[in-house]
This record gives sequence, structure tokens and C-alpha cells, in this order.
Amino acid sequence: MKKITVNLKDKSYPILIQRGLLNQVGQYLEGHRKVMIVTDEGVPEEYAQRVLAQCGQGYVERVIQGEGAKSMEVYQQILRRMLKERFSRKDLIVALGGGVIGDLSGFVAATYMRGIEFINIPTTTLSQIDSSIGGKVAINLDGIKNCVGAFWQPKMVLIDPDVLATLPQRHINNGLAEALKAGLIRDESLFELFETDDPMEHIEKILYKSLMMKKKVVEIDEREIGVRRILNFGHTIGHGIESYYHLHDVYHGEAVALGMMKMIKDETIRERLHPIYQRLNLKEDIDYDRQQVYDFITKDKKIDGGTLTIVLLRKIGEAYLKDIPTEKIKEYL
Repeated sequence: MKKITVNLKDKSYPILIQRGLLNQVGQYLEGHRKVMIVTDEGVPEEYAQRVLAQCGQGYVERVIQGEGAKSMEVYQQILRRMLKERFSRKDLIVALGGGVIGDLSGFVAATYMRGIEFINIPTTTLSQIDSSIGGKVAINLDGIKNCVGAFWQPKMVLIDPDVLATLPQRHINNGLAEALKAGLIRDESLFELFETDDPMEHIEKILYKSLMMKKKVVEIDEREIGVRRILNFGHTIGHGIESYYHLHDVYHGEAVALGMMKMIKDETIRERLHPIYQRLNLKEDIDYDRQQVYDFITKDKKIDGGTLTIVLLRKIGEAYLKDIPTEKIKEYL
């Protein structure tokens, strides 16, 4: 078993990585308390039942699949179920699923009775590589991604690479786009793993390197007021494109890949990226209405008084922040 510790003083927590770990969840659940397992229709029922069997007092709340689950309605659905089952502040939420489930469950945990503990069990490449750690939890509102949220760190993160075997290739590639981002902004050796014929042959190394990179950044800047903003590389335009397509057609990692390419002007870097995008079936461009995407971007929480902080690359493995007038983002669009 590999263990990574995110050091945040009284909010520190372990990330455990091991094949077959889903069968050992019970030892981390503290069986005397109630456990609400939040999952979605895309997660195999077998996984939920496997975790449920290891709970002393367990319940499963299955929600709709996809970004649409990060809504006020679904958020209230889970809260009502927890009230019905008389969950207290001493009880526990388990997020069993991808990044959507982690965001949604974490926000429920942050707000139910002013905060209860949650454990993240990510089941997609995207969530195992990136979104399961860092403590950013949120839901969407009126088509704007993550505009209602909090910082709420998990109690622990349990990663079982074996669960990735049930994912369609598109979902695998969607998550690998976030790992590619991690390599571009802070770890050239991670980026180089994508220049091999099949990155999935190195999936455990990719997981570990991506998580190590993110954990170091989060430890420096937990609340995203400084260096942590480099993790948003590709996300400013990516979120705008996601909002434009309004939960359809474009997955998060695919949108981030589009956003990254828009922010890279260095032809040497672009030339190294072209074959990687082709291998992962990621698009370098897509049809969208430039003005509408810009309008979505200007509603983003990262806008500050007409100024937008964007992330650019000096070279592979070295990102930097730049403040620009919000209007100037149109040049990148």
C-alpha cells in the first residue's frame, strides 16, 4: 500500500492507494456510527453493496449520473434522506464515485449540521488523479459551475485502481487530461509518461505523481489565494465551454484539454502535445459561440474587479500566474 499524507495541521488526512482496497473499507469506517454512502447511477451497484456490507449502520443514496447531480435539488435530496435516517454530527458520509459525487457529497458534509466527516472513495481516473483531494466541494447554480461551495477536507481518501477496469475508454481519457495538466504545470517527468504508447501502462505511477503534485500545492495554499491557482490551468476557458454546452457533450477533462490548448502559444509545447491529444482522443478545438462562452467566464468566481488571473506556461513543468483585464480573455478564445 502507498500512503500520501496531506499535511494541513488539524485538517491533515491520508491518501491510501492499493489494488483491492474497496474490500478493506470497513476498517476505516468506525462501525459504531451511521454511514451514508452517496453514489450515482453510473457506479456499479456491486461497489455500493460491497461498501455497504462493511458498514455497521449503512445506507445508500443513489443519485442521477453526471454534472446534473451537482444541483440544489439533488443536494436537498441527500440532506432530507440524512434527516429521515436521523444522522447526527458524529456520523459519516462516504462519497463513492467520480468527481461529481465527491463535490456533491463533500458539500453536503460541509453544510449538514454545520459539518460532518466524509471519506472519499473515487472510482474514476479524474477523481483518483485530481478531484478527490484538496477540499474544494461545490454544486452548480443556474448553469454556472461550482459557484456554491466550500473548502471542506475529507477525513481520508481511499483509492483502489482496480475499479477503473469498469470505465469506458472515454472516461479514462477524461481523467488522464487532468494528469496531463499536472505534468504541464509542475512535473515534466509526469508529462513524459504521456509520450509513451499507452499511458495506462503507467497508471499507478501517474496517479501517485499527480496526487503528490497536488498535495504539495494544497499544503502551501489550501484556500486558493496564491500558488494553488496554477491548478486552474485550462479551467477558465474549460469551465466556460462546459457551461456553454450545459452538462452535455463535453466532459470536464475534455473541456480542460480544450482550455489548456487555448492558453499555449509556444509551438514547441504544442508539437509535443499534438500526438498526446490524438492518443487520448482529446480535441484541440471545438465549435462554440465565442461571446456566450465569454459571458459564462465573466460569471466565474475567479473574476475580481474586472481582472482575471490566468495560468500560462514558461515551459513544460513550470506554470505562472498572470493578471489580465477580463476583456482580454477573448484573445485566447
